[in-house]
Amino acid sequence: MKANIKPGKLFIDGKWRDAISGKTFPTINPATEEVITKVAEGDEGDIGLAVKGARKALEEGPWSTMAAADRGKILWKIGDLIMKYADELAELETLDTGKPFSHPLGSRNADIPYTAECFQYYAGWATKIYGETIPVRGNFLNYTLKEPVGVVGAITPWNFPLLLVSWKLGPALAAGNTLVLKPSEVTPLTALRLAEIMQEAGLPDGVVNVVTGYGETAGASLVKHPGVDKIAFTGHYTTGQDVMINAAGTLKRISLELGGKSPNIVLSDADLDSAAVGAFWGIFWNKGEVCTAGSRLFVEKSIHDKFMEKLVGMTETLVPGDPFDSNTSLGPVVSKEQMDKDLSYIDIGMKEAKLVTGGGRIDIGTGKGYFLEPTIFDEVDNSMTIAQEEIFGPVLATIQFKDLEEVIQRGNDTIFGLGAAIWTRDIKKAHIAARKLKAGTVWINTFHTYDMGSPFGGYKMSGFGRELGMQAMDLYTQVKSVFVDLNM
Repeated sequence: MKANIKPGKLFIDGKWRDAISGKTFPTINPATEEVITKVAEGDEGDIGLAVKGARKALEEGPWSTMAAADRGKILWKIGDLIMKYADELAELETLDTGKPFSHPLGSRNADIPYTAECFQYYAGWATKIYGETIPVRGNFLNYTLKEPVGVVGAITPWNFPLLLVSWKLGPALAAGNTLVLKPSEVTPLTALRLAEIMQEAGLPDGVVNVVTGYGETAGASLVKHPGVDKIAFTGHYTTGQDVMINAAGTLKRISLELGGKSPNIVLSDADLDSAAVGAFWGIFWNKGEVCTAGSRLFVEKSIHDKFMEKLVGMTETLVPGDPFDSNTSLGPVVSKEQMDKDLSYIDIGMKEAKLVTGGGRIDIGTGKGYFLEPTIFDEVDNSMTIAQEEIFGPVLATIQFKDLEEVIQRGNDTIFGLGAAIWTRDIKKAHIAARKLKAGTVWINTFHTYDMGSPFGGYKMSGFGRELGMQAMDLYTQVKSVFVDLNM
């Protein structure tokens, strides 16, 4: 075991401290249902101290005067250190989330390297934030400055705990902001270890503060705090609505990356083997705990039976088990709360549609763990509950269709708009679908393809603002216009 697991404290202004209240809460291993350790339960008072530290670092500390190139060097070093401690970080991530450790799409080979890549991608952006000169009317020099927004409150989810922290910290730090991070109370361990790594990389005190705690207390206090200039939130859309309401009191900027119910569309002329692999990983990667999961599978009627046979056959190859076992390809869902939610939707699905495979819990031989069978429903109507509400688990709703126009309309018939995919050999149909599908990312003959340079975000109730790519820099900068009178 690489990880040195200890009780988690709050990281405020470069120092580790207990919560003011002295309260703690447990973080649970979903594979064993055992307590990993206890973590400090921060609330309003702790948030206040963290914001004060972040404000001081922004306005008085070395961060405010540091050259952009030097900020970039620190970000690059953070990425290097993440890879240096990759085994330890992956172990913590697997303990907290249940995702397989050594699987090609698991914590060691996906989450941790992509996190390092994100910090290093934005290290390059630190020196590429600049303004413009504008030919205004009259004898004036007019130029713009791109400045940091200020103190950023980052609230991150439990499905990709460290990776989605990097999506916010990377661009925010590159732009010169300071932050207060409130990671999910379900999976706090890698955020706390990252604080140590950032300090080792030379990040000045107060630039990033980590306050663990619950959304209703620490999270809500962060959103409402008048000393916070912007909130970057990833999570459920109803919580996103609360963020908007609570941020209105101080009119702070917000960006929201929320849920999805992504349509994954397979036309009859598609390469069915590739499409089946895409449908399989589209829903079962990370146990379906993915915002863009292809949880609505639309299959053209003429190929339905053949395609479903392929997909169900693949599903039966998944190996549930200990996430640290190299043979495991399906870990437990993240918590008892999430397991119960998934099972309640499966119960609804059994009343609404036809269960093809799965539908229950799995005992891996220990009698413990929040393991669920990968579950596929067929004969689903797009208006059914399991086709409209985000389940966020290994549960697939399969819907048949007759033609492209129909499936695009039905694919768009949802409150969400985060991701969508189409499988076809007809390039014309592919591009028509890409234009008409209302989603922030559309995949053609692929699924779950991401890149740090490509923007990511949603339409409709999947949120607004774009993370990743150069577009993310817009979330963390503001423009100032300067006029100089040149009249003699």
